[in-house]
Amino acid sequence: MAKYRNKLPVLSDAIFLMDGGMETTFIFHDGVELPCFASFDLMKDEVGRDRLRAYYTRYIDLARSRGVGFVLDAPTWRANPDWGARLGHNAAALDDINRRSIELLLALRDIYETPASPIVVSGVIGPRGDGYLADNAMSALQAADYHSAQARAFAKADADMVSGYTLNYVEEAVGVAIAAKDAGLPSVISFTLETDGRLPTGQSLRDAIEQVDAETANSPVYYMVNCAHPTHFDHIIAEGGDWLDRIRGLRANASSRSHAELDAAPELDPGNPEELGRQYRSLRARMRNLNILGGCCGTDIRHVEQICFACLPVSQAA
Repeated sequence: MAKYRNKLPVLSDAIFLMDGGMETTFIFHDGVELPCFASFDLMKDEVGRDRLRAYYTRYIDLARSRGVGFVLDAPTWRANPDWGARLGHNAAALDDINRRSIELLLALRDIYETPASPIVVSGVIGPRGDGYLADNAMSALQAADYHSAQARAFAKADADMVSGYTLNYVEEAVGVAIAAKDAGLPSVISFTLETDGRLPTGQSLRDAIEQVDAETANSPVYYMVNCAHPTHFDHIIAEGGDWLDRIRGLRANASSRSHAELDAAPELDPGNPEELGRQYRSLRARMRNLNILGGCCGTDIRHVEQICFACLPVSQAA
């Protein structure tokens, strides 16, 4: 039975950490080949699974040392039918990968969770297409059907919740929320933004959140922003508004470059970890529910450490 599914500890004012940019860490720092940017490929053998365990443990140790909670995201961002097919996986194989990914995280929780550092296990759903482009868009019902198998696999494996990352148009976000609800799981919706602070479709973040809420009866338990730099959306946060209370999580990119620039860059841009920490602190001062903090592309343990130093009380950040 899922430990936190019906009472998520992240829905409090306590800080929870997340990991950094998993795929960019494996590719650029560890020299691991990830076909199609798919971390779930590491689930295929024990060597890959050991890499995942070692990766997660670094961040869990950081959370434990600071006495805060941790959201443990599965390496399943690409483990959906279209991307899975590119790597030679049919529906049955993907179901197995998704379930075993959650089981790996549950085993880590059994080892490392403490009363001061609760660990929430999240099944990750990524977009059907490119995370940066709103191409080949589905209707909300088509998206719900498309993502339903992955959500059901997470539910059967006792995940606490579903997190939909780098979603770039509203209909797919609505579909992920519906698929999660139908599987009996709470959902988190995380949008990616362009340098102007808008979704790739041109829709504002506020309108996107309000539309998903309206079409799902406020089904997502909270919203996030990921795969964007704070400088891309800081001006939107500065405008204020009660709608910001729906945002609890942030996984920012290390670099302030645009998605197009990042795609074309031959090397990783790590940005400035200390500055990123300060930017998180500034956002938290204006977003009263922002309590779930991690990184996205280009970030690693250094960035999340600096976020800790900037955002945690002195007694916790030492």
